[in-house]
Amino acid sequence: MEKILKIGSRPSALALAQVDEIKALYPRVNFETHVFLTQGDKDKITSISEVDGSDFFTKEIDDALLRGEIDLAVHSSKDLPDILSEGLAVLLETESICPYDALVSKDKRKFAQLPSGLRIGTSSLRRKSTVRLLRPDLRVIDIRGNIGERLALIGSRKIDALIVAFAALIRLGRKELISEVFPLEVFKTHPKQGSLSLMVRHDRWQEVKSILSGQGQATGN
Repeated sequence: MEKILKIGSRPSALALAQVDEIKALYPRVNFETHVFLTQGDKDKITSISEVDGSDFFTKEIDDALLRGEIDLAVHSSKDLPDILSEGLAVLLETESICPYDALVSKDKRKFAQLPSGLRIGTSSLRRKSTVRLLRPDLRVIDIRGNIGERLALIGSRKIDALIVAFAALIRLGRKELISEVFPLEVFKTHPKQGSLSLMVRHDRWQEVKSILSGQGQATGN
């Protein structure tokens, strides 16, 4: 019997949409999704700017991969730590589906039309710096949470606008929420924004690659 490849993910709607995107690349492979809460999911207080380059959103999934509980892990490429855990390797990195940042705002106002003093949410140091440079009259609010939770802050009137990765709204099928898409010369984004990385244990790299290409069977962990 063909073995099912266990694929690890965070539990958010966006993370699961990213898993589906990877699965679609290998329609003949049987996958089983396993979800793990990472520190980044549990900690809704720490600013992203304080953990940039760390394993804040990946550690718990990668640890499960190293223990052999799963065969693969899917991460947003920009969430990968600067130094991968020993024993892990990137099996595949997809091309970005969209590298841009986007604005979501009440009344679909564009960035230049936002009233002075308006509360605009982000946790990214890069985005904060750009907003303060271009619109120092706006109030930058540090926010955390998955995309759904961040969007809900507008609905609950805790913020008036939000800067988010365009790719996230594409994957969630929520492009209609976008008020404006920023060109890269205005809002410079992470070089890997919109890309996904498929992680594997280094000692199983060739084995898993062969299974994905339809040339082999999993031998177990």
